[in-house]
Amino acid sequence: MSRPTHAPQALPEPSTKLAEGWHCLHLYYRVDQAALKQLSEAQLAEGREVLVHLLDPERPGAPQRIQTSVVSGHKADLGLMVMDPDPLLIDGIRQGVRSSPLGSVLIPTYSFVSITEISEYVPTIEQYSERLCREGVSPDDPAYAAKVAAYSQRLPMMNRQRLCPDFPAWPVTCFYPMNKARHPIANWFTEPFSVRSSLMAEHATSGMKFAGKVSQLITASTGFDDWEWGVTLWGRNPAYIKDIVYTMRFDTASAKYAEFGPFYISYLMPTVEALDHLQV
Repeated sequence: MSRPTHAPQALPEPSTKLAEGWHCLHLYYRVDQAALKQLSEAQLAEGREVLVHLLDPERPGAPQRIQTSVVSGHKADLGLMVMDPDPLLIDGIRQGVRSSPLGSVLIPTYSFVSITEISEYVPTIEQYSERLCREGVSPDDPAYAAKVAAYSQRLPMMNRQRLCPDFPAWPVTCFYPMNKARHPIANWFTEPFSVRSSLMAEHATSGMKFAGKVSQLITASTGFDDWEWGVTLWGRNPAYIKDIVYTMRFDTASAKYAEFGPFYISYLMPTVEALDHLQV
């Protein structure tokens, strides 16, 4: 008898676009004052016009999300956050800045490449139900059914926001990259999933205390950049950014296992206002 043959599994067509979610790029620039002084008034006016058009999120052909900010501190002057299903459309923003009349003035100081994802620690409806039971909520309790139903309604919207986020219209944003530690006495990647999941649930509970004050987006950068995740925060007030980062550092997932890169705090402005603020 011949062995049964199995048809090979069909592979997806090659593409630069993700099966779900968006590509993300953070860009930071400093103003080269010497190069700025070399521009004529006509060149400066043209450069401003090109940049205002390029970074207009409402223009035809623009990436799905473009956000412009002015950065506090010496690390950078101008910050951009760009998101789209097409990474080459995103890179077109970077190339457009470089090739514009202001390309010699805006010097890149930092960039971060990542993609959106639904974290493996986001509970499914079944996992959420099991967690309620572990917390002592009986399936016979009317509160159990109500909580499961409410979570079932929220989950698709929350996952959509993780993959294709809307940016809140709040004045302050903060970005920083991070890793999970691999130290011999604190190696996140050798802990069982159940332990990691429990620690991330504690971490999420801390973040929920800032609902309405801070909005957070975690993007994945393993294989894309030098860090494993990028964290973007938006706050109604700068103090809320400090408060949430400080509060969440006491969670075990952060206190024991987190490693942080540089922090960029910046203030959101339309491109015209940002260039005016930077005196460009």
